[in-house]
Amino acid sequence: MLRLAAENPDWGYRRIAGQIAGLGRKVSPATVWAILKRAGFDPAPRRGGPTWAQFLKTQASGILACDFFSVETVMLTRLYCFAVVEHASRRVHVLGVTANPTAGWVAQQARNLILDLGDRIGDFRFLIRDRDSKFTALFDEVFTTEGIRVLLTAPQAPRMNAITERWVGSVRRELLDRILIMNERHLRKVLAEYETYFNRHRPHRSLKQASPLQALPESVDADIEVSRRDRLGGLLHEYAQVA
Repeated sequence: MLRLAAENPDWGYRRIAGQIAGLGRKVSPATVWAILKRAGFDPAPRRGGPTWAQFLKTQASGILACDFFSVETVMLTRLYCFAVVEHASRRVHVLGVTANPTAGWVAQQARNLILDLGDRIGDFRFLIRDRDSKFTALFDEVFTTEGIRVLLTAPQAPRMNAITERWVGSVRRELLDRILIMNERHLRKVLAEYETYFNRHRPHRSLKQASPLQALPESVDADIEVSRRDRLGGLLHEYAQVA
């Protein structure tokens, strides 16, 4: 039984029970399951393919991931922000802000992303999203029409969309927890500033300290003069070498 499981990682316990029956021995599928579990064998789907982490690593260049997060204004109005992250480059697209994310609005943001990606849309094969009811069949269709497969995360499993969750954490810590948002227009403005900062100036460990849209300059041995530019009243700082 253990030999069959080891030599055929895509076989489930019922298939193994059937194979054993074909050899002249009858055994309950439940017995096969118990024996395999006791021996440390994972269920067949996990034995037969890569783990989720392995999938994300090997397919990073073709993965988009999206998520919503909410922001409360000073008037206690809840606004919903929608963003997409390119896994390989960590580039972020803040697609929109609204107080009422209808199915039509969400689908339109998806169309806007397709237009923004332009010719690069063919580089992507997967879109990761959660099971939020704001994502409808109309939203998925925008991507499937482009040949992009939509992958749903498991319920209450934020780590399956960890890169996007990490970006949401960054924008909260570095910006939204340090500023009072007045209204929808104000939130759009500050998020647009942060998107530019994140994509062009903020260093990323996963990119060896480069930014998604800004490669590292050549290393120099001489002393350099550095200038600083403040964004959003000094909440964000950009540094550049003075020419």
